[in-house]
Amino acid sequence: MSDDELTWQLLGSRYEDAGLMLFEKRIDTLRNPRNGQTFDRLVLESVDWVNVVALDTQGRSLMIRQFRFGVGYNTLETPGGMVDPGEDSKTAAARELLEETGYSSENWRYLGAVEPNPAFHNHICHHWLATDIALTKPQDLGAGEAIKLEFMSQAQVREAVVGGELKHALALSALARVFPIWPMPFIQSAPRDG
Repeated sequence: MSDDELTWQLLGSRYEDAGLMLFEKRIDTLRNPRNGQTFDRLVLESVDWVNVVALDTQGRSLMIRQFRFGVGYNTLETPGGMVDPGEDSKTAAARELLEETGYSSENWRYLGAVEPNPAFHNHICHHWLATDIALTKPQDLGAGEAIKLEFMSQAQVREAVVGGELKHALALSALARVFPIWPMPFIQSAPRDG
């Protein structure tokens, strides 16, 4: 089967007001190329996102802790956020780093991008590396943010990954482009239920 034979035909789209803060809810009607049946499929539209691996002069990664509503607990992750209209991803990465942490850098390197969840998201997340970061101002957090900063060595990042404390998929993807953060093969104990 060729790639063209896998492509679903778009028959129409409609938007539904779902009251979502970060996404627009779109329903696409598509035809399955294999059997001709039509299906409605959810697409959550968003602007692109950024994640930053921010290293100080000692090579430590500036990590953030914040409460995440989806999982209902504090997570350990890299700084990041959304690309504002009219921004490129580097500008957004520098802005998010400065707002969330108060740190900035003159040394930036693009690490590529990932699809956060292509099953129903239409955007990508850009990964950036900022080196030789320096504290240049206080955090400038939005009303809906509460963020704690923490510097971690490469060994500490790896321990947090192996121990299951650091499991934010986009942070892991960005960090893995800079550090060897997990042993191969990666094996972790399954969590206990209850």
